Amino acid sequence: MHEVWGLAALWLGLALIATLISIWLRVATALSEIVVGTVAQLIIGALIGTTLGSDTGWIKFLSGTGAIVLTFLAGAELDPVVFKAKLKEASAIGFISFLAPFLGCTAAAYYLLHWSAQASWLAGVALSTTSVAVVYAVMLELGLNKTDFGKAVLAACFVTDLGTVLALGLIFAPFTMKTLVFVGAAVSAFFILPYLTPRFFKKYGNRPSELEAKFLLLFLFGLGSLAVWAESEAVLPAYIVGMVLAGTVGKDHMLIRRLRTLTFGLLTPFYFIRAGSYVSVPALIAAPAAIFVLFMGKMITKIIGVYPTTKVYKYAQKEGIYTTLLMSTGLTFGSISALFGLTHNIIDQQQYSVLVFVVIGSAVVPTLIANAFFIPKYLLPKKEDKEDA
Repeated sequence: MHEVWGLAALWLGLALIATLISIWLRVATALSEIVVGTVAQLIIGALIGTTLGSDTGWIKFLSGTGAIVLTFLAGAELDPVVFKAKLKEASAIGFISFLAPFLGCTAAAYYLLHWSAQASWLAGVALSTTSVAVVYAVMLELGLNKTDFGKAVLAACFVTDLGTVLALGLIFAPFTMKTLVFVGAAVSAFFILPYLTPRFFKKYGNRPSELEAKFLLLFLFGLGSLAVWAESEAVLPAYIVGMVLAGTVGKDHMLIRRLRTLTFGLLTPFYFIRAGSYVSVPALIAAPAAIFVLFMGKMITKIIGVYPTTKVYKYAQKEGIYTTLLMSTGLTFGSISALFGLTHNIIDQQQYSVLVFVVIGSAVVPTLIANAFFIPKYLLPKKEDKEDA
């Protein structure tokens, strides 16, 4: 049993190092965890010729749970009032932000890199995403999350990621009787949960036993089990469950905070460090052309798709460029899609390494450029005068 506790201490030590790095460098924690996982696997492999134990059963379980709950929380962050108010604008920007890189990166992988059809579709899915976590962090830091502009951009991010989630499920699902059972159960849950959840929580919630968390995990695990049984991905229903409960669970800030503590404190480090441990540095060194083609493919298609759409809705130049750059970011769903492809033998380790590296690059480069040159400062909330007139 001591091996289990020792391995757990090693992984949480790596998670702590990744968190410190994210604080020092002011980058997303998920990004630093992926990088730490890659470097740790490289160093441990070189020094003692072993692995981080990424395929150990309990690590896979914690990793999978982290992905499911993180995906649920991403969906629950959606503000239904803002989404309704900005429906056309957010839907148009979000849809083209998904569709352009999805088709463009798929074509680039297939025709320029000569990947297989399945691997090319997977690349398109992984690179079509927009990182809600990165965009939300930027908006929160600047105060733009309180403005109509910031709320519209965040709503568009949800539309983009919803397209990614649906594409991942529809393209790679085998469409058997199991699929029909899963879809039927999932759709039923999507309709029942918004009605059942607030009433159940009102009657039995607000107790030290954390009934709310158990209730949500029951449905997330149940739907995840059905998804895997139907040869799909467990995170797919979690995102939609989060979205349909955004008006109820999403408004319970104390519950969301407790779920975040569980998720970011324990679960997601296992997911992102595990994702990073599969990245092969030699494979990256051997494939600079693939990295360049896919990175430029994502950036160019996002710009071609998103910027003209912002002009249709009369965004000023800086607002349009800033929106385009933020919509070009990717992290969580990109890495989830890539790991799905690796574990289901759709892509090999070199292709996985390339995709994760491009996903990391897309989380960093557009954000740095946007915040350095294109912040629409005239939209920033003004600081209130603290002195009495």
